[in-house]
Amino acid sequence: MARVIMTLKIMPEDVDVDLDALLDKIKENIPEGTDVRATEIVPIAFGLKALRMNVAREESMGGPDDIEEAISALDGVAQVEVERVSRM
Repeated sequence: MARVIMTLKIMPEDVDVDLDALLDKIKENIPEGTDVRATEIVPIAFGLKALRMNVAREESMGGPDDIEEAISALDGVAQVEVERVSRM
């Protein structure tokens, strides 16, 4: 079975959100069977930073909708954007 890798950009609600703590919460709350791969904190503007991460899972588990919903439901998250989806 093919695996899919997705690149997500998570925008915090405020510049004061601790992105390392947010990453820990994301890892605890993403759907089972979804593996967090590379992560990075990227500057956006005026002190605001975003969390960019790659997640991987089996293609049969479907698209990124459930991952987006799980992350969006967390405190401190303003927006989740899927930047890229591809097969591994």
